[in-house]
Amino acid sequence: MRVVDACAGAGGKTLHLAALMQNKGQIIGLDIYEWKLAELKRRAKRAGAHNIETRVITDNKVIKRLHEKADRLLIDAPCSGLGVLKRNPDSKWKIDQAFIDRIKGEQFQILSDYSKIIKKGGKMIYATCSILPSENEKQVERFLKENTDYKLLKDHKILPSQGYDGFYMALIERL
Repeated sequence: MRVVDACAGAGGKTLHLAALMQNKGQIIGLDIYEWKLAELKRRAKRAGAHNIETRVITDNKVIKRLHEKADRLLIDAPCSGLGVLKRNPDSKWKIDQAFIDRIKGEQFQILSDYSKIIKKGGKMIYATCSILPSENEKQVERFLKENTDYKLLKDHKILPSQGYDGFYMALIERL
């Protein structure tokens, strides 16, 4: 199985995927920051995860080369982080409407561009650590409306009031 972690960062979720896959198949960790992927490589080596490859997203060609090549895709999208406010209370002073609007645009662009990575019959997770419907359910609704060859299988939101960090995830299949 080929799995792509589209916003891999330093690789916490990538390493978890490698463990679940028992070092079989291929995981491609993508990110726009080369220094984060260098940290992912270091952590993967230390963990003995040999099925991870990293690629820096320098332009759209990196994504286009992967079109219809992955069985699974994880998009842990950049977000406002309002679901983890309890851990980062100072962030409420750093977030304004202009930031929210910009991040929503980035999320939708990432979802639209990267979703083409999965094969027909493939599945992807779209996730954020936000609790705002405009970053979560509304993004998925808009994506599905504009891309009729994808289907929502299920979604789930956890609120901080439930005793955890707040987050959202949607499982989407390419038809």
